[in-house]
Amino acid sequence: MAKEKLTAENSAGWEKWMNCYVGSVPLPVYVTLSVIILITALLQQLPVNMLGGFAVILTLGWLLGTIGANIPILKNFGGPAIFSLLMPSILVFFNLINKNVLDSADILMKQANFLYFYIACLVCGSILGMNRKILVQGLMRMIIPMMLGMVCAMAVGTLVGVLLGQDWKHTLFFIVTPVLAGGIGEGILPLSLGYSAITGMGSEQLVAQLIPATIVGNFFAIMCTAILSRWGERRTDLSGQGQLVKMKSEDDMADALKDNSGPLDIKKMGAGVLTACTLFIVGQLLQHLTGFPGPVLMIVAAAALKYLNVIPAETQHGAKQLYKFISGNFTYPLMAGLGLLYIPLKDVVGVLTLPYFIIVVSVVFTVISVGFFVARFMNMYPIEAAIISACQSGMGGTGDVAILSTADRMNLMPFAQVATRLGGAITVITMTAILRIIF
Repeated sequence: MAKEKLTAENSAGWEKWMNCYVGSVPLPVYVTLSVIILITALLQQLPVNMLGGFAVILTLGWLLGTIGANIPILKNFGGPAIFSLLMPSILVFFNLINKNVLDSADILMKQANFLYFYIACLVCGSILGMNRKILVQGLMRMIIPMMLGMVCAMAVGTLVGVLLGQDWKHTLFFIVTPVLAGGIGEGILPLSLGYSAITGMGSEQLVAQLIPATIVGNFFAIMCTAILSRWGERRTDLSGQGQLVKMKSEDDMADALKDNSGPLDIKKMGAGVLTACTLFIVGQLLQHLTGFPGPVLMIVAAAALKYLNVIPAETQHGAKQLYKFISGNFTYPLMAGLGLLYIPLKDVVGVLTLPYFIIVVSVVFTVISVGFFVARFMNMYPIEAAIISACQSGMGGTGDVAILSTADRMNLMPFAQVATRLGGAITVITMTAILRIIF
């Protein structure tokens, strides 16, 4: 009898063990696979290609996302996103990640540019799976809070800097502007080149001065988004449950929230991949012809196709299923890869002082506040509008992913991309022109 009881307890314990998941795999399977990858990494024998890169970011991202999601209190304030971004950067800072691991991640994240594939799939899937009326109205209405938020944030941030004894030019151009520049690749790098051409300083030196503001602003935006998300759960009148534009009736809202993509279909998802890649290429082609940012033009092209309803329903459903697959499996691994390669913690530590921190926080808080309050006059939900506004102070596509995943509103990616890419481009062009006049 005692033996049977022990056997039953062992069986129950094994079932409980098997029902624990890290990312998409059971815990015993994850442990087995990650040990193999860890040993290979320690021997510096990881393949320096996409396979090795995926092995690194999946094992690291799923683990950190799971840990962040299970820490009391922190899990409700962006824990998974913060852990996935910050911990890899800390490991690199203390030289705990060897070159073989970094090279494998680099080939996937930088050489193959997995971030763009991720964003293209999310933008394409969320636009083609969205209510047409909400899509067009949302894109048009976000322009006003975006522009107003930028102007107010620059004024408030510069004023705070002056009150704290900082030089207004340094505050405006080297602290406030980088926060609103739209990320590192599309914002900081062209901004540094523009500043370099005007001032004669080396672009590498300027990048080191500009990046910390972007990183600090991104983390504060994540925290604010987590608070907004929790507040939206209590104040349902302020939240659209992931929808930006207010609908006239509850039936309209229910129709907008309805998922019509149907059961999982592998062939439809394959069509979604080709559609996302093609739309991204269209955006790049239009960028070459017009000079506007490619990701923004990709959104415009996808929105136009959705509004005209020229893409077959099956292909639209496939794009939405691909969106759900990519966002459900690759969000935290993507952030882990970005943390390994794109967040230089030593640069942040080197310049971060209390006045610096306060200035950045004031910029982010102003952008979010403007989005929240202006939404009432634009027939938008304040929580969603504020979350999209928070993306203006993020690290481009990286920040959009982290911010929206924290609020569980990845479907807002098209609006976030417009706020980030278009807002960032306007900021870079405007501030470079102003610096040239002043200098």
